[in-house]
Amino acid sequence: MSPKASPRTRVLRALSVLALALAPLPAPAAEETAARVVDDPTVVLVRVVQAAMSPVSADVVLTGDIQAQAQTNVAFRTNGKVAERRVEVGDHVSADQVLAVLEPLVQRANLDNARAALVSAEAQLTQAKVTFERQKQLLAGGYTTRPTYDNAEQQLRTSQAAVDSAKAALGTSEEQLSYTELRAGVPGIVLSRTFEVGQVVQAGQSVMVLAQDGPRDAVFNVYEALTANPPEDKAIQIILQSDPSVTALGRVREISPTVDPQSGTVRVKMGLDSTPPAMTLGAVVIGRGRFGGREAVVLPWSALYRFDDRPAVWIYDPGTSTVSVRGVEIDRYGGTDIVLKGGVQPGESVVVAGIQFLRPGQRVALAPRSAAAGEGGR
Repeated sequence: MSPKASPRTRVLRALSVLALALAPLPAPAAEETAARVVDDPTVVLVRVVQAAMSPVSADVVLTGDIQAQAQTNVAFRTNGKVAERRVEVGDHVSADQVLAVLEPLVQRANLDNARAALVSAEAQLTQAKVTFERQKQLLAGGYTTRPTYDNAEQQLRTSQAAVDSAKAALGTSEEQLSYTELRAGVPGIVLSRTFEVGQVVQAGQSVMVLAQDGPRDAVFNVYEALTANPPEDKAIQIILQSDPSVTALGRVREISPTVDPQSGTVRVKMGLDSTPPAMTLGAVVIGRGRFGGREAVVLPWSALYRFDDRPAVWIYDPGTSTVSVRGVEIDRYGGTDIVLKGGVQPGESVVVAGIQFLRPGQRVALAPRSAAAGEGGR
């Protein structure tokens, strides 16, 4: 006679029997199994599959977008208050086009001062030339002294240097005034801007980002495992998601040396051999590539369990008829199965049904082989 079971044990036992009763089992086997579970309330009925190495699909499909290979941060070369903005995000600009203008009050004042200083220096130079020529004639007639002539010559040289300095200062002021106009420098498309009219900006502060005209990249975020198995063909087919008839060929141009800590992916840039007009900046594209085939342990989704905030599976020990939980490392997720990178060895038995009733060391009984094959076969 079995000892009287607690309410919790009776509930678990009933749920276990109900879960297995729904499967298409042969009537005699189902009755015998249910009888065993009822007779022994400590045993949970489960189904298992034997882990084996299976070929992993070599075709990989990725989703990314089109980006420019070169981007330019545009900044003013002088401080000032923004007086005018002439372009918006998405506009195409030429290399010498003016994008924005600062209020040029200070620069114009400096330019006027430089012009006035040049006029004054030129006037002094003219006077020095006249004085020098007079002293030169007087010295030839013996009507002046040599020191007076030398002083006139020195004054002429000083005045000439002052004019040269004033011209250089004028050039600097004109250049400073030109800095109040923000020019693209390269042809491209405005991707973003971070300023408004009336805002005070500093020299060197990035206010716009331009995507330069020229080659384009298809950028994908891929799992690190894919980078360890490069594609057999260097070329990857790039397909425009909105119009699958638009295609291009891409080749790996750059692989990020770091892994994104949030998504666990690596950024890969595929340089396009030629960019169709429909593949504009930001367009969503699909990349199809055939990566090097390999073998790995593949399990159905139903085997996946969460233990200590990590993926895990239940391993069945046929010698003791008990189960234990084991952490696994996921390579990638499929539509109906998971591909393991480690944690389960070929030949081990993995529980694929009944895991909701298990605890470490739980005694279990196996469902009939015919039912297990129908549930867990892949």
